[in-house]
Amino acid sequence: MALTNEHPGEQAAPSPIKLIGIRDTPLSVDEVFAALGDEAAGGISLFVGTVRNHDGGADVDALGYSCHPSAADEMRRVAEKVVAEYPVRALAAVHRVGDLAVGDLAVVVGVSCPHRAEAFAACRKLIDDIKHEVPVWKHQRFSDGTEEWVGAC
Repeated sequence: MALTNEHPGEQAAPSPIKLIGIRDTPLSVDEVFAALGDEAAGGISLFVGTVRNHDGGADVDALGYSCHPSAADEMRRVAEKVVAEYPVRALAAVHRVGDLAVGDLAVVVGVSCPHRAEAFAACRKLIDDIKHEVPVWKHQRFSDGTEEWVGAC
């Protein structure tokens, strides 16, 4: 465990951020859930985002996610904000990049908190901020041959 600079000899408190990742391999709900275990937590909230078969009235065949090299750092920054705002005991978040098929897991996030209401609120804040602030872009391919980028500048 790292020592703090402010008080030599004291150990830094362990971070509640247990898992942050941008991956090009399939995601695991079990891995995220396991990272959230904490004996002081009475509530665990998970969000699992999957690739759906439609968007805006059009049939989606497949999609690809890409990201900026800073995406993992930005995800950690978002996680740190959630930890500062809620009584989070443990937090985990992973996002998939690469080509995905309908039904694949695209993002899995979760938090554990002392109580369920806090866990629900913190998990919602986590996924909403990841969607809005982390530079991950979605390239959708539709069954009619058209395509669109979502979240790209």
